[in-house]
Amino acid sequence: MTVWDRPEPPTRPVPLDRERIVAAAVALADEGGLDEVSLRKVAARLKAGPMRLYGYIATKEELFDLMVDEVQAEILPEAPPGDWRETLRVLAHRTRQTVLRHEWLADLLGGRPTLGPNGLAVTEARLAALHGLADIDTVLRAAETVSAYTTGAIRREVANLRAERATGLSKSDWQRANGPHVTRMLATGRFPALSKAVHEATHVDAEESFEAGLDWVLDAVAAKLARP
Repeated sequence: MTVWDRPEPPTRPVPLDRERIVAAAVALADEGGLDEVSLRKVAARLKAGPMRLYGYIATKEELFDLMVDEVQAEILPEAPPGDWRETLRVLAHRTRQTVLRHEWLADLLGGRPTLGPNGLAVTEARLAALHGLADIDTVLRAAETVSAYTTGAIRREVANLRAERATGLSKSDWQRANGPHVTRMLATGRFPALSKAVHEATHVDAEESFEAGLDWVLDAVAAKLARP
């Protein structure tokens, strides 16, 4: 029986429910990452005994599932955005924005799909946008491809943000610090393609890069959908 199917225990002194437990866990994760989340710390924040929480949540993994589902509600737009391409674009951007608000979510994306109501609703929105445009296998591959790009790009962005905090160096500071080494390596002539990219390419910020990559993925999906 999943955590969503299991009934909650009766109310006792110091009122608890899964909604309050999950809200406290999300707040802890927002403040310090997933390492700050434990049933003991959640119980302390709610001024309840740790054993009380086990009536509602059996394991930390269940708690993580509930946390992911809670914030996935932020991905869903209030109204359908439009055609399939605009719908997938909006869902991708809202996923990125949600992860930037809840950075810990990047560590829990990309595995098995979450089975909570919000996670299922996000999946439904992706598939519904493509419904009727191709056979179901093509629809599934298209949705998975856009989702895989979105997850990978977001994880890379979050990794860079964490590196900046860990080193105290912004992207430009890091580039300046490592510039002499890179210059020496490029001067060997062993990396001509990389040298061209370093010296001639237009360097864009994370949002511009995300948008450009998403456009390319959506173009590829459109080409697949256009095939007989």
